[in-house]
Amino acid sequence: MKAYQLQKFDLQDLVVVEQNEPHLESRQVLVKFHAVSLNYRDLMFAKGVYNPHAKLPSVPFSDGAGEVAAVGEGVTRWKPGDCVCPIFMQGWLEGEPSWEKQRTALGGGDRDGVLREYGAFDESSLVRIPDHLSFEEAATLPCAAVTAWNALVDIGRLKAGDTVLTLGTGGVSIFALQFAKIHGARVIVTSSSDEKLARARMLGADETINYKKIPDWEKEVLRLTDRVGVDHVVELGGAGTVAKSVSAVRVGGCVTLIGVLMPGAGFNPVSLLMKAVRMHGVFVGSRRMFEDMNHAIAANALKPVIGKTFLFAQVREALEYMESGSHFGKIIVKL
Repeated sequence: MKAYQLQKFDLQDLVVVEQNEPHLESRQVLVKFHAVSLNYRDLMFAKGVYNPHAKLPSVPFSDGAGEVAAVGEGVTRWKPGDCVCPIFMQGWLEGEPSWEKQRTALGGGDRDGVLREYGAFDESSLVRIPDHLSFEEAATLPCAAVTAWNALVDIGRLKAGDTVLTLGTGGVSIFALQFAKIHGARVIVTSSSDEKLARARMLGADETINYKKIPDWEKEVLRLTDRVGVDHVVELGGAGTVAKSVSAVRVGGCVTLIGVLMPGAGFNPVSLLMKAVRMHGVFVGSRRMFEDMNHAIAANALKPVIGKTFLFAQVREALEYMESGSHFGKIIVKL
């Protein structure tokens, strides 16, 4: 089979190699991949930023979708032809995260990822794809969608009538917008692009803010919420935006920390204390969260937003496109 290997920390050293098709052990499932999606983590890993001590060569990317090609001895959950996604952390089935569970993440140097034609996975570490989704759409779910679901539903306890602020228009942000709307929430979206903000409004965003035109966007958020602030902030900027996010959230509100995209000075925790804000780091989620999310996706016929699709031979171009920041929603590679 064909697979991509990162042989050195450089995009030019991400190359196609020939490998043997995986041998199935007891309770393992062979998945034939049809599509994978990109996350910013994949770009960071390829450039040596995410896990600089990772053992190379390694197969990158964590998010893929395909069909069961064969099952090993003792498998009861799946049969050939089933459409599935591997979960991001293969060992996080339910409950709280842990260091041991985090070490089972795909495509970050500890375990080979999904940028290959076939992969073998324990039967417990797969989820069924909602029937109305294509392989390309389903490939967007394991990291970005589960992260947004965890942030808003499991951690944030989102309910109808809440107001959600999400930063940017990448994969997690757009899923956060979609999940917030199916829960009956009001959504405010920020971006530096009026074109992207117009697309966000088409997806249901109630208010949009161009942070290039309005640098003090947290003050605009307060104006839009009658000086109260939002109930939830899906914080994707990192050090460069977290202080503004805390200013924009209401007293007793929730800020979920996900992204590390923008550099910035240290954060003064006084405002966090004075507003009794809940701040929670989010590192994807469990299989149970993935399955709960898929039930909601199926019930609402929700369609993931795909910004651009590349061919298997164009993986480096796909990563360069992600680095440019031009995308809206998710970037896909078709196998």
